[in-house]
Amino acid sequence: MRGALLALALLAPALLGAAPGGSGETISLAGNGPGQRLDVTLAQVVDPAGPVGPEPSGSDRLVATRFRLENTGTAVYEDSPARAAHLLDTAGQRFTGNDVPTTAGPAFPGTVTLEPGSAAEGFITFRIPADAEPAAVQFALNGGLADDVGHWSLPLPRAVPG
Repeated sequence: MRGALLALALLAPALLGAAPGGSGETISLAGNGPGQRLDVTLAQVVDPAGPVGPEPSGSDRLVATRFRLENTGTAVYEDSPARAAHLLDTAGQRFTGNDVPTTAGPAFPGTVTLEPGSAAEGFITFRIPADAEPAAVQFALNGGLADDVGHWSLPLPRAVPG
């Protein structure tokens, strides 16, 4: 059953029309509204990411992902990057991003506003079980609800805080 869930998690983006990505690859994504378009790059994965403040509860750990967002559309981008990102593990579980600060680097603010032609970079953090193995990261505009989904298979080259 676990293998079937992993296969489904990894094949779902292809079946749903998600754009595949690799290490540092930029994927152009459309939003659901007119003129909404971003070039999205997953630049780095930090696993585990050290918390700023209290340690994660229980047997959880933090995984931080650094994204670069560039507004290549004609509309202003105003959205929550954390809600737009998801991490899939090898067991088929899906985790939504959050803006928890880590020692990996600065998180995106709760809402990012980008005029056409402008860009921003920041971290999106995922709280996952300590024994989970990340398999992929996804990103979609409109709070993660747009039809166009970027998909990056992991592992990317990882930075381990030292």
